[in-house]
Amino acid sequence: MIHPFGLRNLGDILRLPAHGESVAVIDLRDATQSRSESAVEFDELCVAVSRGLLRRGVKRGARIGILAENRLEFIACYCGTMRMGAVAVPVNHKLPRATIEHIFRDSGIELAFSDAARRSHLPSTVPVIDFDATGATGFDAFLDAGPMDTWLPADGARAARRGDDDLAEILYTSGSTGLPKGVPLGHHGQLWAIGHYLEPLPVSAPQETTIVVAPLYHMNGLFNITVALAKRTTVILLPRFDARRYLDTVACYRCTVLSGIPTMFALMVRERELVEQLDLRSVHDITIGSAPLTDALLAQVHAVFPNAQIKNGYGTTEAGPAVFGPHPDGRPRPPLSLGYPFADVQCALVDGPSAEQGVLALRTPALTHGYLNQPQATASRMRDGWYLTGDVVRRDAAGFYFFVGRADDMFICGGENIYPGEIEKLLERHAAVAQAIVVPAPDDIKGQIPVAFIVPRKGAAPSAEEIKQYALREGPTFAHPRFVEFIHSLPVSGTHKIDRAALTAEAARIVRAAGRSQ
Repeated sequence: MIHPFGLRNLGDILRLPAHGESVAVIDLRDATQSRSESAVEFDELCVAVSRGLLRRGVKRGARIGILAENRLEFIACYCGTMRMGAVAVPVNHKLPRATIEHIFRDSGIELAFSDAARRSHLPSTVPVIDFDATGATGFDAFLDAGPMDTWLPADGARAARRGDDDLAEILYTSGSTGLPKGVPLGHHGQLWAIGHYLEPLPVSAPQETTIVVAPLYHMNGLFNITVALAKRTTVILLPRFDARRYLDTVACYRCTVLSGIPTMFALMVRERELVEQLDLRSVHDITIGSAPLTDALLAQVHAVFPNAQIKNGYGTTEAGPAVFGPHPDGRPRPPLSLGYPFADVQCALVDGPSAEQGVLALRTPALTHGYLNQPQATASRMRDGWYLTGDVVRRDAAGFYFFVGRADDMFICGGENIYPGEIEKLLERHAAVAQAIVVPAPDDIKGQIPVAFIVPRKGAAPSAEEIKQYALREGPTFAHPRFVEFIHSLPVSGTHKIDRAALTAEAARIVRAAGRSQ
């Protein structure tokens, strides 16, 4: 395998182009004061992280956790960890503490970086470097400035055969069991994916600017960061998404390239008065992914960003974020198409009604070797070197692919995967709940939202707000039911199974009546 420009360590991605003193990262975490670092300064910070880890005795292959909102130090620790040969493990800070502790145990994290707001979420047995602390346990005291040679993993086919010699990161994705599954990913596979978006940059190339607001524990945010740094694009970091602040930032910094999920753009297009006041013509490229995109939203985004080319993106954590691209014959991509498979990506459509529609199976150089410590989950999704995505897609006569839906009952709410069965189990642990069924309902902002139908225990009279607060407290915030309806009994079909179709129709009616869906 040939990596972009001969690079072998993903942590070295900043060193690809001749950045020089150009601004690499602008951190807007503090709304009152921005923090900018040139490529040279940021590269030195990444090296100081690597040397700091070595000074603490961290060995190659050790798992290093990162639990924080988006910030400059997060990226430096992500790159610095990989440069010295350790394995970066970004952790979803929105998860309950018990789930975070599971991830630490499952991946074997032996040292963690954290911001002050989330330090209490970490297991007490793991040493922590606090980004915001000023004493001996703080980030500044941890850093060790100076030169260092990057550790080089095994190259090419040898790396593919010996996965541990190539391991760069472990990303966690929600699983059908409810507990996040660890996805080990190698240097060579991620660099292969990045290579699809790179081309030699002349010194005189115009300076591009992008915003990364997707959380950095997610493949979406991490991949956008690495591609931007490799392409000499200035990265503006926001800690979380707010439609008005995002739009103001685009206009203020004259951003040229944007990416995100449909929910983000649905919220932006609602800010009509603000959009009319801002000059957003600098944006020339937008990629929207991680959830289904509609014609209506596409038209609205075009109206807000009139000079932008908008693409429907697709990728997976398990098989890589580079799957579809332009047509090899130069044919224009249909508006909602995912694109045409890259030449070195193998696609198959299985278990479908025809040869042109089915569950998408992928085989790519970025494919994980399997889920961490979960042989059953691996066996169910990895078959003979193929990854079964669970996404139903169709292929047109020209070879373009289009997203149809999910093969199982999982649905996506604001870019987050939600499994109804796990919410139902959580709700039924409430003392006042006898039965619970959760179904998706259409929502103009989130795409789909969870609606819960509850059969109370005899003599109990819980309120909808009580159930919502319980779900928020005991589970992931993104999975809590937005509407709770109490019923005497659950409807059943002719086969005596719960009639989910009837409940789904009722949920859609409830959401429409509340003004959440057209």
